[in-house]
Amino acid sequence: MASVFPNHEDLPASIPALVLQAAELHGSLPALEDGGQCVSYAELPQRMLAVARAVMAAGIQRGDRVVLWAPNSIDWVLLALGLQAAGAVLVPLNTRMKGAEAADIVERSGARLAFVQGRFLDTDYPAMLNAHRPANLERMVVMGAEPVRAGDQRLEAFLAEGQRIPEQQARELAESIGPQELSDLLFTSGTTGKSKGVMCAHGQSLRAFNEYVRIIGLVPGDRYLIVNPFFHSFGYKAGWLTCLLGGATILPQPVFDADEVFRRVAEERITILPGPPTLYLSMLDHPRLGSTDLSSLRVAVTGASTIPPVLIQRIRDELGCSVVTTAYGLTECGGLATICDPQDSAEVIAATSGRPIPGTELAILDDQGQPLAQGANGEICLRGFHVMQGYFGDAAGTAAAIDQQGWLHTGDVGSLDEQGNLRITGRLKDMFIVGGFNCYPAEIEAALSEHPAIAQVAVLGVPDARMGEVGCACVVLRHGEQLDEPTLIAWSRERMANYKVPRRVVFLEQLPTNASNKVDKLVLARELAG
Repeated sequence: MASVFPNHEDLPASIPALVLQAAELHGSLPALEDGGQCVSYAELPQRMLAVARAVMAAGIQRGDRVVLWAPNSIDWVLLALGLQAAGAVLVPLNTRMKGAEAADIVERSGARLAFVQGRFLDTDYPAMLNAHRPANLERMVVMGAEPVRAGDQRLEAFLAEGQRIPEQQARELAESIGPQELSDLLFTSGTTGKSKGVMCAHGQSLRAFNEYVRIIGLVPGDRYLIVNPFFHSFGYKAGWLTCLLGGATILPQPVFDADEVFRRVAEERITILPGPPTLYLSMLDHPRLGSTDLSSLRVAVTGASTIPPVLIQRIRDELGCSVVTTAYGLTECGGLATICDPQDSAEVIAATSGRPIPGTELAILDDQGQPLAQGANGEICLRGFHVMQGYFGDAAGTAAAIDQQGWLHTGDVGSLDEQGNLRITGRLKDMFIVGGFNCYPAEIEAALSEHPAIAQVAVLGVPDARMGEVGCACVVLRHGEQLDEPTLIAWSRERMANYKVPRRVVFLEQLPTNASNKVDKLVLARELAG
């Protein structure tokens, strides 16, 4: 079935315009559903405009930044849509941030208004932010709890103030927003220094993720469980925005819990479940896998530098997904750059991240910015409509990331095969050198993942007195399996070049993950060093 918007020329001008059009296209279909609460597509514009009216009543102007610090929920989507309908720029915050980290982004973004979850996972978010509150934050709107400071409000009181703004006035503002206006300011993870705010416009995201809808075959009425956090492009743009583009139902999941995901897939008849490899590995290793009805699942989408081929086959065979694909993107290009055609062979889907989406150029460049031959490893560089408008308030950082020819330098390492499919090798900063040879963790992880006893593995370079650095494999075994260090090292020597063979193996119950459910190698490195 063709997508709702067959060509990018047919797309609405902005995300709020998409909501208004989706109401006409999908009417009574559920747009948002969670915990007994349901909002239909027909009801969505009024709910969006109620937030927009309150944002306007609060004095927020077109182009102002508004912070949203909360876990996945129906309210998260409504607040994001409402502030965007008022012409404001969405600034989502990572739910694992501490107060000082959140305050830093609030200050650097110049946000005057913040929507903040009251409590989540035994954490008091308003109290954390108040302890470091910057002067520019005029008002905090608290979700599900009482505010702790005069001038702040509960969400219900904030929305009530919007009633003095006529709905038609808010609708006219929403309809006037153009494709070049900023929709969001997503701050990068900051693993190599202070995080940077990536500026992205409405039209860029709509065009990129309309392609995503088309390629994965999403259709109106699909039911999309979004475990990936909304503060990340995987949960926001490849998540709820994708649903709005295709007429699917958004089902938010605040934290990944294998038992809860199993229950929801079975009881709520989930059809689409994207996530990082750790999500699928957790499900495949679940003791109830064979006794749970997962027959509604149709589409699985994952993406990482390491995706073992056996994982793709297991998602098809054991989770029953007829559409399995892998994709690659980063915040600086809006979250999507390449994706595998689900019709490609299982080998291509497992070993590559596919080809560029239409409107995107991809090049593998050397240290001097020159193109490398097919099959050679170099820096992945991108150019096209979805490359960020720049880093907010950081002209020097923008110039360092985007060269004079318009190429975005991703910091990721990869190569292209004969068909132009991208193979990701790792991060430039993750590479380690053993005896003069460059070692890319992703390559080694892919090889180790073939071992039948291994459920998950992460490889990183660790200091070595003789070699300078050597590889260390951090391994989580599959349920009921046994393996020791000498056996795995011997197995590795038969299958990979000697310099790639890990010299050290550490067995763990689980790998540390960040809020996006990706393996956190910074935490791993600290644990190994300790």
